[in-house]
Amino acid sequence: MEEFVYLIGKISCFDFSYAVWIIFLGAATLQIIYYLIFYLPFLLSKKAGKEPSSYPPVSVIVCARNEERNLRRYLPRILEQDYPSFEVVVVNDGSEDNTEYVLKKFAARYPHLKVTFLRNDPKFPHGKKLAVTVGIKSASHEHLLLTDADCFPSSNQWLKKMVSGFTERKDIVLGYGAYMPFKGWLNKIIRFDTLWIALQYFSFALRGIPYMGVGRNLAYRKSLFFQHKGFASHSAIESGDDDLFVNQAATSGNTTIVVDPGASTVSRPKLSWKDWTYQKRRHLTSSSHYKIFHKLLLSCEPLSRILFYFSFVTLLFVPSYRIHALIGFGARELFFLITIILAQHTFNEKKLFFVAHVLDILMPFFYFYWLVMNKISPYKRWK
Repeated sequence: MEEFVYLIGKISCFDFSYAVWIIFLGAATLQIIYYLIFYLPFLLSKKAGKEPSSYPPVSVIVCARNEERNLRRYLPRILEQDYPSFEVVVVNDGSEDNTEYVLKKFAARYPHLKVTFLRNDPKFPHGKKLAVTVGIKSASHEHLLLTDADCFPSSNQWLKKMVSGFTERKDIVLGYGAYMPFKGWLNKIIRFDTLWIALQYFSFALRGIPYMGVGRNLAYRKSLFFQHKGFASHSAIESGDDDLFVNQAATSGNTTIVVDPGASTVSRPKLSWKDWTYQKRRHLTSSSHYKIFHKLLLSCEPLSRILFYFSFVTLLFVPSYRIHALIGFGARELFFLITIILAQHTFNEKKLFFVAHVLDILMPFFYFYWLVMNKISPYKRWK
């Protein structure tokens, strides 16, 4: 009887170890596939576009709600772009500070600034999507470039570089929206998260699977907006004026990317964990409305990452699989390190290399927490 129990124990131990090894092998393989098919081809590609022979007139759309300070600081950097013909449309979305006064002063100085106003009505509350729609309807030109009031262009060539992505076939141009570097862990986490999200939506778009863009730096044609009836298909959702529209309207043929240090925008990041968590929860309210294939593609990577690390740690205690696990771990980590180095260079992000490994493990758990919190207590209101 004792021999039978011992034999059953040995078989169970073998089966468990083998099962963990299979999980590890599958997770590591899936991780490497993401790096080889998506991330590295994008990072190693030639991302500099050709300068067009002529630049079409452009309307820059900015929505502002109580953004007096940011408009004073950043709006001139947009208005003073080196571009032949453009207008800047600012939608004053029911601001209760001195935004109106600031915009009047700028309008007197810059004739290509157009200001429109949305009033607050307690009986008919509205979100950012209405403000964006009003801005687009007020725009005089077919080519639109959207950004936020708390953003500024990284150079005076921003307009030229982003608009260079438009061609006869390309109706949507995805750009990068960076955050200012500050001291502290929170800033590094925010910038790493931003870099990783950009790495995904740029690399997927390059593979013909565009699924999102960021409203801090996004361009598309006015006719495309009305062709898809604006935000009508997701008007009831608080967020999604950027990513849900791209998810709806983007195709492999009509979307392109522009990645250039002078083509990005820069924003001031959140300075407290509470504010950043609130911001992330708002952003994530739209992800559940992505197309099924996009949700599958985006969820498989962090899930396989969690399984990869957990199964690796488990196999370290199994002598028969330890060496194989270390080899698999080393292979995946090599791809990760190369990707982080190249991504920092591509997006002009600095001092993220040494925190990347810790955040590579932690970020999937952060996202799981935010998704659970959104289910328990849904986020509302855009600002």
